[in-house]
Amino acid sequence: MVDETSDGLGEDDIEKSRMPLVDHLSELRKRLLYSLAAFIVLFFACFYFAETFFNFLVAPLAQVWEGQEGRQLIYTALTEKFFTEIKVAFFAAAFLSFPVLASQLWTFVAPGLFKREKMAFLPFLVATPVLFFAGGVFVYYVLLPVAWQFFSSFEQLASEGSLAITLVPKVNEYLSLVMRLIFAFGLSFELPVVLLILVKVGITTPAGLRKKRRYAIVVAFIAAAVLTPPDPLSQLALALPIVLLYEISIFIAVYMMRKRDTEDAEEA
Repeated sequence: MVDETSDGLGEDDIEKSRMPLVDHLSELRKRLLYSLAAFIVLFFACFYFAETFFNFLVAPLAQVWEGQEGRQLIYTALTEKFFTEIKVAFFAAAFLSFPVLASQLWTFVAPGLFKREKMAFLPFLVATPVLFFAGGVFVYYVLLPVAWQFFSSFEQLASEGSLAITLVPKVNEYLSLVMRLIFAFGLSFELPVVLLILVKVGITTPAGLRKKRRYAIVVAFIAAAVLTPPDPLSQLALALPIVLLYEISIFIAVYMMRKRDTEDAEEA
């Protein structure tokens, strides 16, 4: 008698549907080539609009300087502005092409999953770019205006016995700082996805997450100190959302476990 899976497929059917290793590698290569092609096309498109993207990233600083004449960003090497625009195009293309990469990887993996497994992991695939984008939006609209106002406040007017100290950022350093913050917050906002996957596969439980809460808080502040500039404002702005996302993950994990127990009971 042949055992039946949750999708109505027997072991013989699964065995017949299996692909040789060479075919799997060929399929993976094709999916990666599609993703690479999408990245290259988007890179050249983003390079054409690199100046527009850079002006968008500079906008929070421009708002802080609004009404102040003579404000500017500078570059001190002949190639600095050119390579800065290449970096802008690279980061923008990587961000825009991620959905293509995720969809191609899902297309490669999905045929080997049962319907229940697909329904279980598809939300994580969708949530990954959404949460990363949410982290970038938080940086751009919440952190940068406050941070730039804070850093600009250290300027100094010339007076008797002291020289004027004026902020004149370099384009390369400004872009590196902004992208570092965006990627730090984007990756940190992926914490619920990582924790819920660990709960889903049985590596941890909601009770285990609660028990390790104090350690998670310490790790959050250590990560904030490593990933952000060495100022309390940026570090708190990253550490507090990480702690909040950790707590939200616990509540979602509890709901997810209850739902799984209910489904198992119904099937039994």
